Amino acid sequence: MKSSNQIEITAGIFLALAIAALIFLALQATDRGVVSGGSYEISASFTNIGGLKPKAVVSLGGVSIGTVERIELDPISFEAKVFMQISNDYADLPEDTSASILTAGILGDQYVGLEPGGSPIVLEDGDQVLLTNSAMVLEQLITKYLLSGDAQE
Repeated sequence: MKSSNQIEITAGIFLALAIAALIFLALQATDRGVVSGGSYEISASFTNIGGLKPKAVVSLGGVSIGTVERIELDPISFEAKVFMQISNDYADLPEDTSASILTAGILGDQYVGLEPGGSPIVLEDGDQVLLTNSAMVLEQLITKYLLSGDAQE
């Protein structure tokens, strides 16, 4: 009788540890590089943001330097305006920096990738990135390829 109870208790402890490990992994996987130590906000307008969402990573050379704070639709130009919080550690981004919406892997999350320019003037809080590249939408690429194939026949 005691060995049966001991097996059940051991199995229960093992199950509780497995659930705790899964919760820990889920929390680590959803941590999106929270900006600490102060930040400043910049924005960029895109004609198509694909599946970009708030809290997405903003990276420079593959290094996470901030997060997407919010996304709004400009009622005049009908473009998506993406507001990004950039860590103060990267306060020397040139004003001619470009922003692109990129995908991590084939079916991965989308993020904003920044490419610095060469201007001596730096972006400040509230500035807008003027050089942007919108997201590539797979369906549009396939349609364009299929239609160009029909035109050649």
